Amino acid sequence: METRHHPLPAGSSDCQYTLSSFHYGRPGAKKAYLQASLHADEIPGMLLLQHLRPMLEKAEAQGLLRGEVVIVPVANPIGLGQTFMGDQMGRFDFATGGNFNRDFPALSDQLIVLLEGKLSADRQQNQRLIQTGMAQLLQELASNEKNSPFESMQIILSRLAHDADIVLDLHCDYEAVMHIYTSAERLDDAQLLGRYLGARAILTADVSGGACFDEMLFRPWLDLRRKFGADHPIPPPCFSVTVELRGEQDVCHSLAGADAQAIYHYLCRVGMIAGQATVMPPALCMPTPLAGSMTVYAAAPGIISYAASPGDDLRAGDVICDIIDPLTGLSYTVVSPVDGVMYARGILRYAKRGMALAKVAGKVAQRTGDLLGP
Repeated sequence: METRHHPLPAGSSDCQYTLSSFHYGRPGAKKAYLQASLHADEIPGMLLLQHLRPMLEKAEAQGLLRGEVVIVPVANPIGLGQTFMGDQMGRFDFATGGNFNRDFPALSDQLIVLLEGKLSADRQQNQRLIQTGMAQLLQELASNEKNSPFESMQIILSRLAHDADIVLDLHCDYEAVMHIYTSAERLDDAQLLGRYLGARAILTADVSGGACFDEMLFRPWLDLRRKFGADHPIPPPCFSVTVELRGEQDVCHSLAGADAQAIYHYLCRVGMIAGQATVMPPALCMPTPLAGSMTVYAAAPGIISYAASPGDDLRAGDVICDIIDPLTGLSYTVVSPVDGVMYARGILRYAKRGMALAKVAGKVAQRTGDLLGP
């Protein structure tokens, strides 16, 4: 195993953060990349990787790794250092207000210009050209002296992951069951990973809005295929997913250990590790469009009393919660707008008008535009 440290530019005098990556195996035919807590207050992924790393060390010592596995256990040292009056505030950058998982480098347009006239009929050669082009563009972005620590961190993470075959970006929701966000292009892979992890929802979109980390890794391949695919074979995009490891309070050795074991066996199943994967677990859900996921909101303030829990299969009209005015005692009921599993809900129990309360994975696309929200 090799440890690499990636210093971020100092945002202020004597104040500098460093990203650390751990590289198992060696560069070769396959590469997997896993990072945790890009939203730095989402901790389950950090603990999961602490359980996975000894497994990878053992596999490496036994010569079982069939490529390179890169682990970034703290993907956001900036956010990890942000607290306000005792609360961890790791979703937005204090310095810029930016969401740490939005506005990652968008390379498609520049890649199209860079590769015009260079692609051939050789699929593997085209793959190398695309990955080399991505590396070149990211290097050019990295050389910009005006980059903030936040921007530099995003570029470093992109450079570490841009040539991976598998990318797992480990997050969590407020209160939730296991669920996955991914491209519709890699449904078979998403279902395989979902079976090992026990996912209750697999939400698919090729354009979700916001330029989040996982999408900015697979989108260039889709855009290049649309531009050049009629004349030149473009390989499918990397399998790049956001894994939501239940809720932010689900941080314990039993869950982290089981999830790490599931990912290890998934890596065995896809040929990253020469080992016997466990029998494939049954699927707990089928993929549904992210555009079919419906968020319910509070129409008025009040005390929230939930009737539905994450993982419940709901029908349209089923009760999600009641909201009670603490002064008048009057209440109103919030119901599910669609059939589907309620895969996440808020952690607060007092609602302000317009606050998101819960998410239900509907089967029919109904939304357009920014599908992820802030």
